[in-house]
Amino acid sequence: MRVVALAGHGGPEVLRVERRPVPVPGPGEVLIRVEAAGVNRPDVLQRLGHYPPPKGAPDWPGLEVAGTVEAVGEGAGRLGPGERVAALLPGGGYAEFALAPEGSVLPVPDGLDAVHAAAIPETFFTVWHNVFQRGGLKSGERFLVHGGTSGIGTVAIQLAHARGARVATTVGGPDKAEAARQLGAELAIDYRREDFVEALRAWGGVDVVLDMVGGDYANRNLQVAAVDGRIVQIAFLRGQRAEIDLGLVMTKRLQLTGSTLRARDAGFKAELAAELEREVWPLLAAGHVAPLIDAVYPFSEAAEAHRHMDRDHIGKIVLVPSA
Repeated sequence: MRVVALAGHGGPEVLRVERRPVPVPGPGEVLIRVEAAGVNRPDVLQRLGHYPPPKGAPDWPGLEVAGTVEAVGEGAGRLGPGERVAALLPGGGYAEFALAPEGSVLPVPDGLDAVHAAAIPETFFTVWHNVFQRGGLKSGERFLVHGGTSGIGTVAIQLAHARGARVATTVGGPDKAEAARQLGAELAIDYRREDFVEALRAWGGVDVVLDMVGGDYANRNLQVAAVDGRIVQIAFLRGQRAEIDLGLVMTKRLQLTGSTLRARDAGFKAELAAELEREVWPLLAAGHVAPLIDAVYPFSEAAEAHRHMDRDHIGKIVLVPSA
């Protein structure tokens, strides 16, 4: 099979199409014939050498795919050959075939094609766990997501809005602000022109923050959080170290938490997948939420897909095996 492998670590040019053996599903595994694979920031970090795959995972990138079940291993009988599925992977999604633990494989929601289905697992799993499980966001609460037009941001806005929360976001430009409002954001703050701390204080503060920026945003998140607010960290594009005011944590009774998803065990991901199928899949099937696609590239242009990640984009970037 063809895979998009790494010829070392470095810039997008290290991504190369190579030939590898088609994997054989082991106990509890599903082999998927890949029709589309999502591109995510962790793939870029792996390419740079900063985010190695977990033990036993393939050494090429790819955390989410959509396609059809090709074969199943012993004990994996919930989904049969030929069924359309989307799956969260520990790695190896940039390939014509990919293995996934059965618990992380879900049927494609009605009405979605493979490109849109491939853009679901990584972002929806991440948002559901961090915003609704860890952050405990409830209907009527105020929610802030930084980077509202990223893959994570577009999903977070839609899910929070669909479940009755009031949504604010930070974005980099007026076009992105308008896109965020179309997705359900009540307040879209252009951080290049406006101080989000002042804007959010005027809005009344926020109950839950989802932050991918880190650095100096850490203390600013504390400033905009309401009493009993929850701040969830899932990345740190501006640095993993920050100086914070512990007085704000104490006087506002704040909770500061965070998580990574890739390293969690298969049992945890299976439980998360089951909850998503119950709570979110009906919203996808009804069209109340949907993955937003910015661009689609063939495997042969994977390097350009990664370059696109560093340019302005709104929503997800997806790879497909052929043009």
